[in-house]
Amino acid sequence: MPDLVIRGAQSDIAVEDGIIAAIGPGLPAGRREIDARSLAVLPGIIDVHVHFNEPGRTEWEGAATGSRAFAAAGGTLFFDMPLNSEPCTVNAPAFDEKHAALSKASVTDFALWGGIIPGNLGALAELAARGAIGFKAFMSDSGLAEFPRSDDLTLYEGMREAARLDLPVSVHAESEEITRGLTRRMLDAGRCGVRDYLNSRPVIAEIEAIERVTLLARETGARLHIVHISSGRGVTAALEARARGTDVSIETCPHYLTFTGEDMERIGAVAKCAPPLRDATEQQLLWDAVRNGGVDIVGSDHSPAPPEMKQGDNFFRIWGGIAGIQATLPSLLDRLPLDRIADLLAANPARRFRIARKGQIAVGFDADFALVDLAHTFVMDREMLLQRHRISPYSGRQFKGRVVETILRGQTLPAGTSGRLVRPGTD
Repeated sequence: MPDLVIRGAQSDIAVEDGIIAAIGPGLPAGRREIDARSLAVLPGIIDVHVHFNEPGRTEWEGAATGSRAFAAAGGTLFFDMPLNSEPCTVNAPAFDEKHAALSKASVTDFALWGGIIPGNLGALAELAARGAIGFKAFMSDSGLAEFPRSDDLTLYEGMREAARLDLPVSVHAESEEITRGLTRRMLDAGRCGVRDYLNSRPVIAEIEAIERVTLLARETGARLHIVHISSGRGVTAALEARARGTDVSIETCPHYLTFTGEDMERIGAVAKCAPPLRDATEQQLLWDAVRNGGVDIVGSDHSPAPPEMKQGDNFFRIWGGIAGIQATLPSLLDRLPLDRIADLLAANPARRFRIARKGQIAVGFDADFALVDLAHTFVMDREMLLQRHRISPYSGRQFKGRVVETILRGQTLPAGTSGRLVRPGTD
């Protein structure tokens, strides 16, 4: 008798020992059964880009609250970035500390990014041996002194080492020279408002950095993942590099698909991020790329901070980061077919980062599911937000499609701190 049978969705699904054992009509009874006749069953969401800030800055979020919010929105596996935790995950001891902390706190499975910063080239092999999913680097100021940006030589040598280790490099692609120079010009002129911030980080800063980093990836043979591309023209630049032979995958975020720069002027600091929100024309081009397959992955880039860090008269000094871990799936449900959503949020992340037995509803895969009521319409209010600080630009926004149950390895979440470290290429 299977441990679990989900009935009446696209097909019946039987689960044994946390693994999908059979798919088809009329499966035998299970010890537990779920009637999903009115629901869509999607593979559990894999979010390759979150900042849960543990250890060291759990007052910003923490894996306990962050993973529960993620699970409430259909999430079963997240990739935690090497910052803004303290210490940053740039060497083996820091990796071990984060691994231990998340094992105790997370209700979902997790993977850990290592970091590339000036001076830690020798630590990358140690991080790989610990099970790092890949390495993250910034081409512009990260906002944290302990995670400095990578100059071109650091990035080149780091990517060459990552290629040797056969692990991907994810890159925040914005030109430091352009953004720093324009920021200084704005501040010297006493201009520190929302529109000034938007103008200090133009689309060309993203495009230039994408063209430069894709060249480095092609020369080093590295597998490159460009995070949070904010513009349609940025996607085009990455696709042109792919056509020239660069092994590059393309990520965008739901906030770039939902909000514009004009919205940020209206909403304020809760919508501040880098790269910033773009105008409606760029957003439409980005949506076109999502629909036609130009974008590979949608990640939340959930980057929360305490409310006091999202206040102030100088917009440049306000912490940049959007809290949106529960909005990823709802932001897509009424705009894309379910099979495209499953690719963007599960199959493509698992394939790109070589995660075995995740990302698909198929026999032999982990029994990770998001059960969704597609007919349910709701307004995302503060009470629904399970993150530590209930501030989000998505508050008050209406969505269609609600996750009613999330299942990790056959168990309904939250089911205690059952999360496990997921390593690339392992069964």
